[in-house]
Amino acid sequence: TTCCEKRHVRKPGGLKLTVALVYTQEFGRKLIGPQEEVKKATVILNPAASRGKANSLFEKNAAPILHLAGVEIKVVKTDYEGQAKKLMEFMEQTDMLIVAGGDGTLQEVITGLLRRTDEEAFSKTPIGFIPLGSHNSLSQSLHLVTDNRVKCITSATLSILKGETLPLDVLQIKGDKEQPVFALLGLRWGSFRDVASSISKYWYLGPLKTQAAHWFSTLWEWPQTRHASLTYLPPVPRPPDLPAEKLSRPNLLYRIYRRLQNYWNPPVEEPPADEEPAHWEEKQISTLELTICTHNRNPVKRRPDDSLVLSVEPDTVGIGQFIRDGTKKAEEPLVCTDNAVQTEASVCHLNLPREGAGFYDIDNEEFEAMPVEVRLLPRKLRFFCSKERREELAHAN
Repeated sequence: TTCCEKRHVRKPGGLKLTVALVYTQEFGRKLIGPQEEVKKATVILNPAASRGKANSLFEKNAAPILHLAGVEIKVVKTDYEGQAKKLMEFMEQTDMLIVAGGDGTLQEVITGLLRRTDEEAFSKTPIGFIPLGSHNSLSQSLHLVTDNRVKCITSATLSILKGETLPLDVLQIKGDKEQPVFALLGLRWGSFRDVASSISKYWYLGPLKTQAAHWFSTLWEWPQTRHASLTYLPPVPRPPDLPAEKLSRPNLLYRIYRRLQNYWNPPVEEPPADEEPAHWEEKQISTLELTICTHNRNPVKRRPDDSLVLSVEPDTVGIGQFIRDGTKKAEEPLVCTDNAVQTEASVCHLNLPREGAGFYDIDNEEFEAMPVEVRLLPRKLRFFCSKERREELAHAN
């Protein structure tokens, strides 16, 4: 071993990357047949993510693995906020789409993808997520949870090369005038969200800044209730999964017999049954915070219905409980408290006051709050997921 190699191993995360590169060579050594094409991947990279460190993190930890695997890589770097949505309008078909950034980059990419006129076909492209941002909420659903940044990036990159995918639900969030926005995790509106957006102003208080932000907010306004109207439809039963194995085709004599039988005795078509009108439930809410989420925090868990989850936080807590709950939600924004009232639905309409509605957080990105329709698109996109994380989620409660 040379001195150079020793220094590389001693570097934090260097050993993990070295092992990943060796493992990746297995993909690169595979022979490509004369009729077989090299797999192509388009990477949407936000170099400004993680305070400008994303480009360096990608080049050092993810790019070498992708190149060694024999995949033809096309890297497209964004220059400004919102550009990823525009890039998706003109992107050509690819074998796989890789998002290298954080929550904001991922939200922009899926929004641009699902706004395309050919989104029905394009949404079948498998998507990989390499967590390079300050917030990488979806990473916990796809990759092993670790505090080691390099290990997280290399693990995510390897899961893309291994090719195992997982279907994820999508929320379509649409106002009266604006184009729809799409989310993988959820929408958040209320006082906890508002306080969380101001925490960084109290940086000089160090570890007490989160509690201080919530306490100071109660001096300006208390109680911090939000009022809105919700109408929603119940969840839709989930259709059965298709059989893993394709059924064998009946023999020729049986097919001829069935055709003759249908010719001489054609089946009688029954008139379509009258569809029952949709029964909308309506609810007036007074809450500290409302969240509308997917089940993508654990996409492996089997559920009988396709649904989104409406969580209404109670508005009857005291100041001390408000500070404690807000501190927890600052770390996990979409996790509701034990006293929240939850309802499952397939689609909901959220009607807000005309003035002073504030802002939403949609997958940790800020949007102006307005009346919206939130509709579930079940299993709309497929994401690369590590086998180890899938097994962990399958055994989780």
